[in-house]
Amino acid sequence: MEIVVVALGGNAITRPGEPGTIPQQFAHTAETLGHLTSLFSSGCGLVITHGNGPQIGNILIRVEESERRVPRLPLDTCVSDSQGGMGYMIQRLACELFRRVGIRRGVATLITQVLVDPGDPDFGHPSKPIGEYYTCQQACRLRAERPDWLIHEIEPGRFRRVVPSPHPLAIIEEDAIVSLVRSGVVTIACGGGGIPVTWQDGRLVGVEGVVDKDLASSLLASQIHAHKLVIVTSVERAAIRYGKPDQRWLGTITIEEARAYLDAGEFPAGSMGPKIEAGIGFVERGGEACIITSTEQVERALEDRTGTWIVRGRA
Repeated sequence: MEIVVVALGGNAITRPGEPGTIPQQFAHTAETLGHLTSLFSSGCGLVITHGNGPQIGNILIRVEESERRVPRLPLDTCVSDSQGGMGYMIQRLACELFRRVGIRRGVATLITQVLVDPGDPDFGHPSKPIGEYYTCQQACRLRAERPDWLIHEIEPGRFRRVVPSPHPLAIIEEDAIVSLVRSGVVTIACGGGGIPVTWQDGRLVGVEGVVDKDLASSLLASQIHAHKLVIVTSVERAAIRYGKPDQRWLGTITIEEARAYLDAGEFPAGSMGPKIEAGIGFVERGGEACIITSTEQVERALEDRTGTWIVRGRA
């Protein structure tokens, strides 16, 4: 059985400039799943991962607004809540699609924990913005009220909370995911990059941080011996010199070429960088190929008709 991991980006579920209401998220997710119909019907083993940036932001706003009435939720619990809610949405819409087009296979969501190193450098230098934007006045107030928070100026006059984003080391539920995939179940896992946890005195302890979704998806794909990792984003292909007159879209590139472009700064850390890094890691660990493409082009990309392919070497 060929196994494919599809990592859905934020654009697959929410759109820039929209409030991101639940009906909007359901509508965009239904459209996205429609583009995966041929993959669902192919019989390959399939895992779907997804981001949760806007959803975590909304959950944190609810936590902050309700803290006078209910106990405050730690960040790892917020990530688990987003996994359950978004998994339910994808799962429900997949069931509807399968019934409509006559696909006979199951779909299930698995709450997924990701092991991280408590000594990861990012715990000393948190880098990941989360939650809403604040004015300078609000940031000053929050720094006094929340001494455990780090508030950074992300853009001139706009501030956000930043948290650690440690590197993923292992997918705790690996065996359960493999069992589901090999039985033909479309498995939704590693939502939002997974819930970051560490071992402490024989106990798994949740971490106040978030794991990059693409890096976690890459690790998951390697652990379950997937053949392909498909990273779904807002563009049909990755590009070098992006936005400049000499911009060039990339087709098939080797891991050495991808690494050289990454080291040269062609892929910013806040956008395409983690996707390229995730693709390099997956192929270096034995995967056949990582494909980066848009939601609408997944089917054509899997047929090698578009998308950026990261491979071990050229044929």
